[in-house]
Amino acid sequence: MIRRNAVRATAVVLALAATASAVPAQADGPTRLRQVVERLSGPDGAPGALARFDDRHGRRTATGGVADIRTGAPVDPRSRFRIGSLTKPFVATVVLQLAGEGRVELDAPVERYLPGVVRGAAGDGEITVRQLLQHTSGLPDVLKYMSPLEILNDPLRHWEARDLVDIALPHRREFEPGRGWGYSNTNYLLAGMVIERVTGHPYGQEIRRRVIRPLGLHDTSVPTDAPDIPGPHPHGYVRPESELVDITLLNPTVGGAAGGMISSASDLDRFMAALLRGRLLRPAQMREMLTPRSTGRASGSKYGLGLEWIPVDDPSTCEDGFWGHDGDMLGFSVRTGATMDGRQATVMVNLNPGGGPALDDAMESALPEILCGT
Repeated sequence: MIRRNAVRATAVVLALAATASAVPAQADGPTRLRQVVERLSGPDGAPGALARFDDRHGRRTATGGVADIRTGAPVDPRSRFRIGSLTKPFVATVVLQLAGEGRVELDAPVERYLPGVVRGAAGDGEITVRQLLQHTSGLPDVLKYMSPLEILNDPLRHWEARDLVDIALPHRREFEPGRGWGYSNTNYLLAGMVIERVTGHPYGQEIRRRVIRPLGLHDTSVPTDAPDIPGPHPHGYVRPESELVDITLLNPTVGGAAGGMISSASDLDRFMAALLRGRLLRPAQMREMLTPRSTGRASGSKYGLGLEWIPVDDPSTCEDGFWGHDGDMLGFSVRTGATMDGRQATVMVNLNPGGGPALDDAMESALPEILCGT
């Protein structure tokens, strides 16, 4: 949620002095990580940044900048942070697990699970669960009708998913269901509601039971109204004008199933590795998730069900590209990704929005550089 232009791959940015572990990920891996965090936390970047890379040879983490502009404290390599839209792969995984259990039909209309919620929204044609997960529903994005300043003015406000959905649905659809692609947080707010309707439990409870606990993701949580970030963490900042504003304390219900989770670089890498190795989904549902549709972007990226395929310029280095997702929430911007041959990376910065073109470009290139050396 609070999405900006970006790339997907496992990468997390936040930090103080550049640091790194002792196990090299690849021959020039340490140099790449340092270069990435230096660009992310340089004069035109975020206060702090963090990047982590994992492969079969080990792992390496680098940090740069500061976690707290008031004290100058460095970013802890174990930092937790808000992951924004990286919540979506977790939600998609749960929906696909339910599909594998025969409890959700991907091509069934959303109306079957949420009677009266979507029906009547501007436009014709029934929207399916698959279209929610793949952003092909045509539903307008709630963030088009909410400004960051609105949230900044009341950061501790509780939001119900239905409240957010009802902000978006009165507006005209972007296109008829299945006839285009358009990223919309509204889709995943509805997907979270489908999970709750089918299981009788909040989406967060199902993520904890089905993903977090089985994988031992000790840094990962799905908070409800708790505004703080547990454990070591950087402060999160926004730049609405010229000055940085601390937005670390935030009620995550404003993101909900579209962007409310907290995690760490190590947990995100572990999640991506487990997901792509088939530990969380049955083969049929894994194929559904990894069957992408073109997004129409100049980058040539494609979107599956909760994951995005990012092509690279030099296919010899990265099997043509990698799977991942970005995650932007007020105060934090995160990218995570993984290749099918076992490389994972996460990058995070503690600024969103208001970073400027230099930071946007650095975030765009971070994962391809770390994962693929491009």
